[in-house]
Formats: sequence, structure tokens, C-alpha cells
Amino acid sequence: MGNVFFFAWEPALIEWLQTNLEGFGITLMYLVSVFGEELMLVTILGFLYWCWDKKTGITVGMSLLTACVWNPMVKNIALRLRPYMVHENVKCLKKVDPRADIMDVTVQGYSFPSGHAANSAATYFAAAKELKKRIFWVIAIALTVLVGISRFALGAHYPTDVLAGWAIGLVAVTVVSLLEHHVEKRWLMYLILILTMLPGIFYCKTTDYFTSLGMVTGVALGDLFEKKYVHFENTRKVVPMLLRLAGGFALYLGLNQLLKLPFPKDFLSSVSAASFAVRSLRYAVVAFVVIGPYPMLFRRVKFLS
Repeated sequence: MGNVFFFAWEPALIEWLQTNLEGFGITLMYLVSVFGEELMLVTILGFLYWCWDKKTGITVGMSLLTACVWNPMVKNIALRLRPYMVHENVKCLKKVDPRADIMDVTVQGYSFPSGHAANSAATYFAAAKELKKRIFWVIAIALTVLVGISRFALGAHYPTDVLAGWAIGLVAVTVVSLLEHHVEKRWLMYLILILTMLPGIFYCKTTDYFTSLGMVTGVALGDLFEKKYVHFENTRKVVPMLLRLAGGFALYLGLNQLLKLPFPKDFLSSVSAASFAVRSLRYAVVAFVVIGPYPMLFRRVKFLS
């Protein structure tokens, strides 16, 4: 179930792109879309936080996660079906979840706004703002635009989904920046952000909202923990950087799988309030561990320092 609304030029543009971008063009769009997905964004955040500059990593991470929560909050109000679910001539060239049926809205998600567009705008513009060099602004604009185009070229979104996603990402960057500059107490800043996200608990029915809400909570608690008890130092040395990234990814993936073990698969894949609560709690624990306790190893293990 969902809503159908679009401008006439939107499916026409998608069909034209899919017809004229055959072969290499579609492959390029497929690859570009990766720059708005979880694995790429987590890699960037891990590099910034564990290796380059933890303050920049937290700022970029909170901008991204704020967009990640706000986006499904809007999606679950608009309930707009994806274009390939509505138009016979629009192909789904890249599913959100490859394991699920393309018509399963609970897993594949709704269309408006585009999560990839919001995530890329939040991540790359926040990074450019923090890194303060023109080249990063050029990269941020180029990647954000290309990711957005790829989403409707692949049939996953309407162009207006992308425009709305960009808007949410830029608003997230602005709000996080304003709070960092005007709210002195870190815990209060996080509380304000989380309060803007909590209304979604009462109406969101897609997993992306509950995953991101858990991540925001975990990152906030992990950052407060790190600032009080850990105080790790960043590194620009190649070997420690690679090892920190490898260890962080292993912990992130391994702990996530470990926390699934006490629960039946049917329960975890259900749309019940209990399942959503467990999902949020699971991701909160994972995010807290990789942001807070994990960096304790950096000083205690020589080759990570």
C-alpha cells in the first residue's frame, strides 16, 4: 500500500535515461550510486573518526545520521511508491535490499525523499565544511549530484525524490553545525537532536528509521564516553590507519551478527513494535562500542597507536 503522485515529465525522463544509458552508462550509474550507500559512508566516517580527526568524524557522522532519521520520517508520511512500482516501462535496476522482493515496500522502502541523495549531501557537504578546502567542496558537489542522478536513472526514485533528499541532507548539516556552535553542553546538543527524531516512533513502519535512531543514540553515547574516559589520538600513519579501519569494521559487523543470535529470524524480520525496538537497541549498542570503548585499544595495542 502507498501513494502515487508524480509530474508527467518524471517517468518520461527516467524511461529516456534507461533507454539511452544502456551498457556502460547504466554500469556507471550503478557504481556512482555506491557513494550514497552504507558501506561507503561507514568507511568514510570510520576513516575520519578513527584515523584523521575525530571531531570532524563526529560532526560528519551526526549530520549523516540526522538525515538518515529525518528522511524515513518524511517517507512514512508521504508513503510514495517507487517509480518502478507504478510505471510498467520503468525498470528497477538496483534494489535497496537484493534479498527481498522488489515490491516489498517494508524492506525496499518508500520513494520520497531519496535516502541516497540525503545521505550523500549530508556526508560530503559536512566533510567539505569541516575540511575547509576548495577541492573538497568540488568533490562534495560532484558526488552529491551524481549520486542523485543515479537514483532516478536506476529507477529507484523520481527526480523530485532526489531534490527533497538533497534538501534534507543540507538542512541536517546546517542544524548540526548551528547546534555545535550555539549549544555548549554536548549532551544537550544530542538530546535536542534526538528529540526531533522521536515522533517517528509513533508512525514509522520501515526498518531504516529504527536502525538510524539506534545509531544516533549509540554514537551520541559513545562520543560522550570517549570524551570522558578514552581521549584517543588520531594517526596519519598508513599501517595503524588500515588496522584501525579493519578492526572497526570487524567489530561493527561481528557484534551486529552476535546481537541477532538470541532472536528468531522471523521475529527480526517482522514489523512489530518489539522487533523495531530490538533493532534500535542492537544498533545503539554496536555504534556505542565502535565509537567509545573500541578506541581504548589504540593506546594499549602498539601497532594501533
